[in-house]
Amino acid sequence: MLEVEHLKVWYGPTEVLADVSFVVPAGKVVALLGGNGSGKTTLLNTLSGLIRPRAGRVMLAGSDTAGLAPDRIVKLGLAQVPQGREVFAALSVEENLELGAATRRERDGIAADKRELMALFPVLAERRKRRAGSLSGGEQQQLAIARALMSRPRLLLMDEPSAGLAPVLVERMVETVRTLNARGLTILLVEQNVGVAAALAESAYVLQNGAIVHSGPAHALINSRDVLASYLGR
Repeated sequence: MLEVEHLKVWYGPTEVLADVSFVVPAGKVVALLGGNGSGKTTLLNTLSGLIRPRAGRVMLAGSDTAGLAPDRIVKLGLAQVPQGREVFAALSVEENLELGAATRRERDGIAADKRELMALFPVLAERRKRRAGSLSGGEQQQLAIARALMSRPRLLLMDEPSAGLAPVLVERMVETVRTLNARGLTILLVEQNVGVAAALAESAYVLQNGAIVHSGPAHALINSRDVLASYLGR
């Protein structure tokens, strides 16, 4: 589904991603682990088209998306759930969902997807007319996920989806991701919560200082004392 080859990103004179290569197979959940400042969010924003790489290829289902505008990348099947949710606080829940379908034109399909997502996330149906900024953190996370799904992605990028959530809401989020993956959605999951990564991912990569320093089965990496101590601050 996704093949990243020799990706390099610079912020002015500073190299932020250094020759990053990895693969996300279709239908799988892959975790990207790393501490603060390791380059995880920069990597996701580059895959989404928000940052232009200096070099490298990003192959999404056979199409090279490196350097394309974000809306074109969305049309090719990639959507991102950003860190911190970033819902449109002044707009209603329903308006947020409609903005998630901004690259689509088929009204019947958009309406059907809204109904399906409100069935998947019943709280959004209950609060459909409320301003998104009035929702709780867990409700905003559900809205951010649903908004991304409105573009009908084949690959979903999730940036720290458990951050700031109470343990019971983290468990609910994990079940949601499992449901989406069971329906065939491919997911690249950025997490500092190794428990969440272990519960969801089949394979994992560890990013440090903008470079991939470890890769392998998720459980093996997460249970490695050296990896936890050296790269994840555990």
